[in-house]
Amino acid sequence: MIENHSLANEFPEYKQQIHQLKTHDNHFRRLFEDYNNVEHEVHRIETGAENTSDDYLEELKKKRLHLKDTLCAMLKSEAAKA
Repeated sequence: MIENHSLANEFPEYKQQIHQLKTHDNHFRRLFEDYNNVEHEVHRIETGAENTSDDYLEELKKKRLHLKDTLCAMLKSEAAKA
């Protein structure tokens, strides 16, 4: 079974902050869109809808993790302001 790595699924406790930052922070919104694009591509590869090398898939997963770490830090910072 392939997991859902959407940001809302990964950080349900930050649902309000995700919405706030997506609507008011252009940098967050761009990173959020990048994360979703990478997640979508990983999902397509893992479900067999798209073929690629294992190395490419591994690079995508690393990129997804880096984006997730950056977005998480931004979410925590936003939550601390509240």
